[in-house]
Amino acid sequence: MDLKNNETSGATEATAPSARAHNAGDGGAVAGQARRFSAQRKLSAVQRLFRGESLDVVSRDLGVPVHRLSEWRDRALAGAEGALKDRERDERDEEIARLKAKVGEITMANEVLFAKIDKLEGGRPFARRRSRT
Repeated sequence: MDLKNNETSGATEATAPSARAHNAGDGGAVAGQARRFSAQRKLSAVQRLFRGESLDVVSRDLGVPVHRLSEWRDRALAGAEGALKDRERDERDEEIARLKAKVGEITMANEVLFAKIDKLEGGRPFARRRSRT
């Protein structure tokens, strides 16, 4: 009868509130109740970390696991690095674009010529020659 009671109540160990203390390492989050953070809230949390707040303090304050905050911080740094790699366009960029277009045109012309050669030769690489003797 106890078995039937446990099955019908729907409570499992994974969804039951944790009996451990908040600082015992479970992060205070109950399984199945993961909150979604907007990009703005994630950025705000990462900015707090950049300002020097402790990872543990921010984690407890927001109820987010430490590993998740570390992931957000790493992704923010990677994004910032990518944004700083961009350089301003100059006159060389226009010349490079023009030359790339020219290379594309020449490549297309070569492909058309090779297709015509294959068609004229009927699939044979070279015509057979007769010997002179």
